[in-house]
Amino acid sequence: MTVACLESLTFGLGHLVRAAGRLGERLLLLTRDPAYYAYELGRLPAGALDVVVTDTFDMERSADLLRRVPALRGLISSTDTWTLTGAALAERLGLPGLDPAVLRLTRDKAAVRNRLHDAGLTRGRAVENAGPDREARGLLLKEAGLPLVLKDTAGTGSQNVWLVRDEGELDAALAEASGRDLKGRLFAEPCFSGPVYSAETLTWAGRTRLLGVSSRLMSPEPRFREEITAFPVAFPDPQRISLGRWLGRVLAAIGYTDRFAHVEFVLTADGPEVVEVNPRIGGALVGEGLCRALGVNVYEAMIEAALGRRPGLMEADVPGGPAVAFVLGYPAAPGVFTGVAGLDRLTGMPGTPAWYPVKRAGDLIEHLDDSRGYAGIVYAEAETAELATHRAVAAANALRVLTDPAGREAPGG
Repeated sequence: MTVACLESLTFGLGHLVRAAGRLGERLLLLTRDPAYYAYELGRLPAGALDVVVTDTFDMERSADLLRRVPALRGLISSTDTWTLTGAALAERLGLPGLDPAVLRLTRDKAAVRNRLHDAGLTRGRAVENAGPDREARGLLLKEAGLPLVLKDTAGTGSQNVWLVRDEGELDAALAEASGRDLKGRLFAEPCFSGPVYSAETLTWAGRTRLLGVSSRLMSPEPRFREEITAFPVAFPDPQRISLGRWLGRVLAAIGYTDRFAHVEFVLTADGPEVVEVNPRIGGALVGEGLCRALGVNVYEAMIEAALGRRPGLMEADVPGGPAVAFVLGYPAAPGVFTGVAGLDRLTGMPGTPAWYPVKRAGDLIEHLDDSRGYAGIVYAEAETAELATHRAVAAANALRVLTDPAGREAPGG
């Protein structure tokens, strides 16, 4: 009996393999490039899962491969890039899955914004006529106001996001956006001010359980670069309960009835405002943090959902564990990644800090304004998320992500 993964997030594959084994399933990974999972695969026993290399953007080829898998019982597609492909494959193969129309909605940030506005769950609508001509520009300013955010309806990793605080920045952002290759459409929405968080939730049959909230410490404006995350944020009980109810309403409004969700939101002076709804478990080390902080392998719920079974995590009393934090390691300048200095200093530092590599030596790092630019992640833990943050930051400050700027210009580099 097999559960297939159409690609995966960078981290978490080991937890998935162990979860599948515990539930009596074999995990199969379809991937374009196994090297992307080198860290995870290198820590698993030989033969722990099946890996098939194929063009995962080729729907017909992927469908043909999956049809030939004996006793295929479920399909997991946990990345933004392959969400819609995975939904279409599950539907085509008759496997358990969320309504593809709901997943298409979640991948359209403007449509989600307007759906939530219609449900009374946000103060701002999306403005899609974000063009440079005078009429469109005037309507955008009138409907979204200033400050506003311009972004891609299908963007990921804080890419193609512009903060606009005045009309000069609007003209510059529109001009820059016109030269970008967007995954969706350009739209504008109000800029909601306040700290950013992400809610880690599990939903089944329309009922949502809030597993906890992660902090999202960002770079200074005008960038939206994620830098530090900690879990779980210790909200007072009344506020935590209120957030859980609000999240249930948000997910219900977009028809999200099952599986994990990673809901980014701003906690404004007037209450929470959704940034985006991701139909998956959180990326980077969010899944790792959930497992450690809750004291359970949350990926068992992912396997159960893929099999069409109610996840035990919906009701389970979790034993708990340490709070966790991690810092994304960016280089000081773009160039060819050459390594990390100071890793030896992590030994003996509090919080058992560890470096989780994302880039490999020789990889070109060009973009430092968004999540494409980090080379790895520094992880640490403690009794509270606040203390874990202090430890992770101290560990990260001892490291230097090194790049060779000259290599950026080398032929074939």
